[in-house]
Amino acid sequence: MKNVGTDPATVPAGHDGRTRHGVARLLLEQGPITAASVAEQLGLSPAAVRRHIDALVADGEAVGREAPSRGRRGRGRPAKLFLLTEQGRARFGHAYDDLAVAALRFLAEQGGEEAVRAFAERRVAAFVAQHRDAIAGQTGSADRAKALATALTREGYAASARHVGAGEQLCQHLCPVAHVAAEFPQLCETETAAFADLLGTHVQRLATIARGDAVCTTHIPNTPPLKVGRDADTRTSDGGEPA
Repeated sequence: MKNVGTDPATVPAGHDGRTRHGVARLLLEQGPITAASVAEQLGLSPAAVRRHIDALVADGEAVGREAPSRGRRGRGRPAKLFLLTEQGRARFGHAYDDLAVAALRFLAEQGGEEAVRAFAERRVAAFVAQHRDAIAGQTGSADRAKALATALTREGYAASARHVGAGEQLCQHLCPVAHVAAEFPQLCETETAAFADLLGTHVQRLATIARGDAVCTTHIPNTPPLKVGRDADTRTSDGGEPA
């Protein structure tokens, strides 16, 4: 799951270019987000941020939508939320997409769907092995979700986790393999299974960038972690101890 970092060639030169890249990164990692929030976090004036956002929108790299209403709305223009488009995400790197798609197509032709799935499972196996101890060592659903988000961010997925309703919501704001996964959903399926393995509980994938959603979203219920590995062999199917 390791992703090559942002290609320096995709970062515009000069102060203005660096600032716009910073605005775009916040839209990536926290979008949908208001221009006022971006300005506050970057220490810029709202007017300066709006200028950069307007440029991103004009270039097709960002879109705006009206913020949902909470109670009665006062006077003035309604707040707008902004997020990156697929074109905007591309500035953060989708290297070797064409080569990867071509390779997986060849693999599918030679070995069928099972060969693609085996490749996808091997791809996530290294991630699971590398981060299992750090995630499994957490005691609660929230801490495990945050540890997983941290691990994913280190791998280039710009992930975050927050409490929502009766569980935790894991968001991946960047998917380095979104273009490939759009044609080969086995990549998303095996990744979801890996999350369940690492967290010790079932999870539900609610949205994916590969399907055209703004972020990859996974619901993690607030349940005690299931025992995995050799410990699981000593438990009965109903979760109790063996007779």
